[in-house]
Amino acid sequence: MIDSNELSAWYAAEQRDLPWRRPGVSAWQILVSEFMLQQTPVARVEPIWRDWIARWPTPAATAAASVGDVLRAWGKLGYPRRAKRLHECATVIAAEHGDVVPDDVDTLLSLPGIGTYTARAVACFAYRQRVPVVDTNVRRVVARAVHGRADAAAASVRDLDDVAALLPDDDTAPVFSVALMELGATVCTARSPKCGVCPLSHCAWRALGFPAATSPARTAQKYAGTDRQVRGRLLDVLRNSPAPVTRGALDVAWTTDTAQRDRCLDSLLVDGLVEQTDDGRFALPGEG
Repeated sequence: MIDSNELSAWYAAEQRDLPWRRPGVSAWQILVSEFMLQQTPVARVEPIWRDWIARWPTPAATAAASVGDVLRAWGKLGYPRRAKRLHECATVIAAEHGDVVPDDVDTLLSLPGIGTYTARAVACFAYRQRVPVVDTNVRRVVARAVHGRADAAAASVRDLDDVAALLPDDDTAPVFSVALMELGATVCTARSPKCGVCPLSHCAWRALGFPAATSPARTAQKYAGTDRQVRGRLLDVLRNSPAPVTRGALDVAWTTDTAQRDRCLDSLLVDGLVEQTDDGRFALPGEG
């Protein structure tokens, strides 16, 4: 088991000063941070999150913006479909929930773009509910400290049960949840874990002598030359233009593989991230 008192005391002293954790931040603003933080480092998210909530502090404000404006504000966070889904989520919250983010997991799960992790993160961090919150960092800490494994197994429903069993039975559960996540992000990291400064007095992995992982090492996901990069280049052209652009302007954004470029443009059109105007030019949604 993980000692909640040890972990919470460590968190009180060592937590990062992240703006979405500060008092007075609304449930909507926490939800925005969770959308942005998916597969994206904190350092890249923080300035864009600040600008976003200054411009659109509520779901209704976000919903009133065009999808094009939202994609422009998203900038280079990557995975721009998240921005479109966040806009859709804001629209539903504004129209069907009185501009207030729901506080129960089941209703949160019914919203566009919100899955198992995000629903529980909002319920826990915004509404202080005792619900298990499981991301990659949490799964790794539990695998090591509780199960004695170097790495977590494939994600499963069991992860929620494992974390639920660790939660304190009182109102300190939300602090424990964010502390567990923080430990995985800053100390019990995937590579080069800082075991010498770990606050946990008991760790099954340490007690077993740090056995090596039994599964093959994960290869780093490349970016250069992928469809993700090409889609990003095409969107950059549109974000940087105040008016629709010609096909030629998009063609010069990626000349390495014209078939790949064409395929990526088609996928952006299918995803609703790009629109074609009546005269054959291309624009961000709502700007044609």
